[in-house]
Amino acid sequence: MGQEGSESAGTRMPRLKLDELLDELQARIDEVRGTRDRLNGLLGAVMSVGRELDLPQVLRGIVEAAVVLVDAEYGALGVIGEDRKLAEFVPIGIDDDVWERIGDLPSGHGILGELIRNPQPLRLSELSEHPASYGFPPHHPPMHSFLGVPIRVREEVFGNLYLTEKRGAADFDAEDEAVVTTLAVAAGIAIENARLYEEGRLRQRWLAASADLTSALLSGSEETLVLDGMLEQAVDIAGADMGVFYLVGTEGELRGSLARGAGAEAHRGVALPSSEGTLAAAALEAEDGLVTLADVESDERVTVQPERWKGFGPAVAVTIGTKERLSGVLILARRRARPPFAGAQISALPGFAGQAALALELADRRRDAEQVSLLEDRDRIARDLHDLAIQRLFATGMTLQSARRFIEHPEAVERLTRAVDDLDATIKIIRSTIFGLRDHDASGGAPKLRNRVVKAVESAASTLGFAPALRMEGLLDTDVPPEAAEEALAVLGEALTNVARHARARKVEVAVVVEEGVLTVTVSDDGVGVRRGGRRSGLRNMSERAERLGGTLSVRSRAEPGGGTVLEWRIPLSTEDP
Repeated sequence: MGQEGSESAGTRMPRLKLDELLDELQARIDEVRGTRDRLNGLLGAVMSVGRELDLPQVLRGIVEAAVVLVDAEYGALGVIGEDRKLAEFVPIGIDDDVWERIGDLPSGHGILGELIRNPQPLRLSELSEHPASYGFPPHHPPMHSFLGVPIRVREEVFGNLYLTEKRGAADFDAEDEAVVTTLAVAAGIAIENARLYEEGRLRQRWLAASADLTSALLSGSEETLVLDGMLEQAVDIAGADMGVFYLVGTEGELRGSLARGAGAEAHRGVALPSSEGTLAAAALEAEDGLVTLADVESDERVTVQPERWKGFGPAVAVTIGTKERLSGVLILARRRARPPFAGAQISALPGFAGQAALALELADRRRDAEQVSLLEDRDRIARDLHDLAIQRLFATGMTLQSARRFIEHPEAVERLTRAVDDLDATIKIIRSTIFGLRDHDASGGAPKLRNRVVKAVESAASTLGFAPALRMEGLLDTDVPPEAAEEALAVLGEALTNVARHARARKVEVAVVVEEGVLTVTVSDDGVGVRRGGRRSGLRNMSERAERLGGTLSVRSRAEPGGGTVLEWRIPLSTEDP
């Protein structure tokens, strides 16, 4: 029996060793299987982030893949801006309600800033024990274990991956670090591809916008409408919240402005004798005509009406044209909490500005050519009127005069005389018309009343928001004395200004007529009418101007549906006392 017991014990020992070996082998197999699964997961993550081309989706996909690979509860990707702070922050694991309670996204303090300053992998078992720990803001969920890995795009550190709270284990291990580091390499390639795609797409959009602008200007469209459309496209392509286009004069003055987007009302219609103290001046002073600002609201260069920029932060301004032939300044701005303009968003902006300047110059040349053609037509019409119409009318009048002696009936003689007088008056009208046609832009000569009326109405279009209708009749350039012309222009300007300020009109009609020795200036609108008890200083001025010249001013409501006001200013043109 002793021998049998000894044999039984001897056989049990090998069996125990065999069981241990089998258990160890199973553990190794499980480990290999786990490694294989992790490698498969890493390969799948690399492929998933490489498939996307939209940069925001790529960034989010990287964080989601990293969280799954290392089984972390929270993850984030921070994009480093030019100021070495976090320009963007893409979190995973914290819902929107919690983020809203936490407040502003992190800018790069504490551990997050440590990775920015020292872009090397960092593993911590307890966040709060690191010397750079900055603490968490109120309502932030507790976090202990931490793994941070930088993401490089070629040699540039694009941002960092942050992972916290590993599930089912106390700390992230070296294998987690190796997996996330490998993912970061693939992420750098995916980010570069997405950025190149984004740059190409944005350049294509800028080129398309340039083509649209050029086509619209050369087709003869209203320049203000074209520039407004250009501004809308620039705001959309650059991802801005507001855009402003300042019209700059030859002496650097601001002749007006267009604006689009949030807070645009404060920037429309700005006219200043100088651009000094404005963002436009900063662009004009820049050597390449381009200036970027991190915070336009607090920038020291903006000293004229800085309150207009309240709530705005990043901004970029670019000149349209050259210093010798400047058209304006384009400004794009974002709200304070948004990232600054950088990279592809503005890299094509100078090229777009150059194309816009070229298009505006071509449009000016086209208008000049049309004006020359128009003047040539006027000269031809004047020549034909003089050589053909006047000569035939004069010959007809002479024939009628010579025929008068052969007529004995008194009534027939009277009618014939009246016809001859009418022919003389017609000849005078045609001669006046010829003078008006030929007297265009005479060097050193004062502009004629017709031209000045047209310019006054055109200048009112910017304040009204639309072009008034204009009708002119009679011998304005010959029968209206200089003093009466000056008074009429002053009345017309004041009447149009009153409509723009008070009438809220959608349509304005202007008539300047000389008939039977009387000059009449009429301005009618479809607005709200003259308010009772309102200030009448403008009407009083116009009335006094009429009285000085022996005329009258009348203001009445329109009879047409929709209401409105009709202002009529009349003065006699004869030298006799009224």
